[in-house]
Amino acid sequence: QVQLVESGGGSVQPGGSLRLSCVSSGIIFSIRTMSWYRQAPGKQREVVASITTGGVTNYADSVRGRFIISRDSAKNTMYLQMNSLKPEDSAVYYCKTEPPRAVYWGQGTQVTVSS
Repeated sequence: QVQLVESGGGSVQPGGSLRLSCVSSGIIFSIRTMSWYRQAPGKQREVVASITTGGVTNYADSVRGRFIISRDSAKNTMYLQMNSLKPEDSAVYYCKTEPPRAVYWGQGTQVTVSS
């Protein structure tokens, strides 16, 4: 059974930081490209960042320079370090396994940035 479990969300003031984690089980994590997505109320889900098995990263323009995606294959875990958070970063954040292999989503973790 495949599971992706996100954690680390919460409420923070603008300018603050959070670190999200995504722990995977039931997949061979080391061979999977992984991504973080987010969805704000009334908006479409959008990709935030992705990381390949070789550690190549890509970021949405809106978070580049503020967020850092990383992975630890020994722990089957992906991370998203979020710095200089803005109110517009508020959303539910999801981790996802990318194609061509089967796509799986986590259940999401809420991030709220507000003063």
